[in-house]
Amino acid sequence: MPTTELLIPVRRARPQRGRFAWPDAAVLASPRSADVLPLEQLARDLAGLGVRARIVRDAWGPAAVRIRRDRSVAAAEGYRMTVAPGGVEMAASTDAGAYYAVQTLRELVAAHGRRMPACAIDDAPAFARRGVYLDCSRGKVPKVETLKGLIEHLAHWKVNELQLYVENVFTFRRHPAIGRGYSPLTPDELLAVQDHCRRHHVRLVGSLTSFGHFEKILALPAYRGLGEMPGFGDMPGGTTLCPGDPGSIRLLEEMYEEFVPLFEADDFNVCCDETWELGKGRSKARAARAGVGRVYLDFLKKIHGLCERHGKRMNAWADIVLDHADLLPDVPKTIVMLNWDYHPRGNRIPRTRQIVRAGLPAMVCPGTNAWNSHGCRLEMGMKNIARFAAEGLACGVEGLLNTDWGDGGHRNMLAVSLHNYAYGAAQSWNPRGATDAHFTERFCRHTFGTGDGSLAQAIRILGRADETLGLEYSNGGVLYRTFLGPIRNLGKADDWRVKMLAKVRPAAIARHHKALQALRWPKPSAAADPFLRTTLEEFTLATRLDSVACLRASAMRTMVAGGEPSRAEWRRLIEETRTLAREIERVWLLGNKPSRLRDILKGLAQAVGEYRRLGNR
Repeated sequence: MPTTELLIPVRRARPQRGRFAWPDAAVLASPRSADVLPLEQLARDLAGLGVRARIVRDAWGPAAVRIRRDRSVAAAEGYRMTVAPGGVEMAASTDAGAYYAVQTLRELVAAHGRRMPACAIDDAPAFARRGVYLDCSRGKVPKVETLKGLIEHLAHWKVNELQLYVENVFTFRRHPAIGRGYSPLTPDELLAVQDHCRRHHVRLVGSLTSFGHFEKILALPAYRGLGEMPGFGDMPGGTTLCPGDPGSIRLLEEMYEEFVPLFEADDFNVCCDETWELGKGRSKARAARAGVGRVYLDFLKKIHGLCERHGKRMNAWADIVLDHADLLPDVPKTIVMLNWDYHPRGNRIPRTRQIVRAGLPAMVCPGTNAWNSHGCRLEMGMKNIARFAAEGLACGVEGLLNTDWGDGGHRNMLAVSLHNYAYGAAQSWNPRGATDAHFTERFCRHTFGTGDGSLAQAIRILGRADETLGLEYSNGGVLYRTFLGPIRNLGKADDWRVKMLAKVRPAAIARHHKALQALRWPKPSAAADPFLRTTLEEFTLATRLDSVACLRASAMRTMVAGGEPSRAEWRRLIEETRTLAREIERVWLLGNKPSRLRDILKGLAQAVGEYRRLGNR
């Protein structure tokens, strides 16, 4: 079958006799102005094969590629395509369907070049909503051009929804202190991103933390009094809004008035996950009477009222509702429950059916597993995505939202998430047709144009750190989690790092370090796409991050065992860390605003100082 080399699997493809050979000069034809953009994309791809493509706006005449509108194509985003010796014919009932038809043709071109096998394709997505959720609040705020480049790749993979996670990274005019120091997104920037999304048939869905994960705002003196439990952990205001304080809903009301109207999409994500302190602080007495779940649901309903006031369909993470599943019947039936779980065998995955049986709309929300790692937990992310997609398909949910977080300062580069974005896109479009076998090779060939297997192998090595070190799956890799912070007191029995490092054999660290040192990524200049040039820079940086992390972990492992690293080891760590700091700053700023880059650089400077002291003992 000619479609086995596609990155995004099609629903149905039938081989036909013969082949289509692209002429030196090809006409790409459609009467619709909406088709010009995807045809321009195709023309650029063909130029790389030596084909001079000309786009014409007509409905009849000879053409190598012709797009028609046909109401008999029932699926709104579906299409039919015939590749025959005489040319390529596409039919769709909507602009989005035509766009996706061209994306499939671009994949056929990437797989087969100027001579494509004849085939007939009848295609449509399994899920109506196929999204990516990108954390912009844990220290890294992408530049608008970065987001535009990402949107173009996501749309090529037939993703039709993007959500940007915002805790505090927005310029609230009535509350300017909230985003200060975080390089916040402005209304103009969000609107520019939304305009680009619209051109590529992607919905930009707003997302704003509204209950839990409020720690950055509650840390500010002006808002500290709104916390459920100020002083929770090491956070001055805690992490969770007090639902019984009238000021909490009033603050949300004012934030929503500035933020929500910017988004054209009908859906809006209010988050409301991980309300850790709820019922333990200021709402403790009420929770004792009514139950923690009821306290949560009552505040959720107030937020629901804000969404209705703005004409939005409320989306919310499902973890707290599932913790109090007896309240499911009382959840307003217009709220979309976003069921998340990032473990490959996560307990919440099969609970999707509980949400659906309660009559609530739902999305399944796996994750890339790129956070808390420098190179991604590649295989674990794929397993998590595939299992959630199968569950969502069986339950008939609205869609799949593939999440990508930035815990721990967001040192994980966007590059290491792209592979599992693409895998999530394949599972979102056609879970039954998505296959793991050789997916990484197909990703490299279609995204970077490399087919020799070396890039795929590099991505696998970078993405298998925990497995190489002999560790079971966890939400954070040992190399990431031990990368910063003081080590002078390492060795105390209650130090969690001791427990992590004790599971790793020194020889395994040395082997992984050697494998990382041997990796050679393509030169950035080899990529014509500016987004991909930055991606290759980020892959190189991710490799260096884990390489230096191996040196640090090795020294720490020696200390855990009661030994003392040599002065030469400390000197090497000092040199490597200082060089790495310069590279982090340079590569970070290629695609991102400064935001909290200074926190990472400060941590690295402190590490260098500590290495000097330890090496001089």
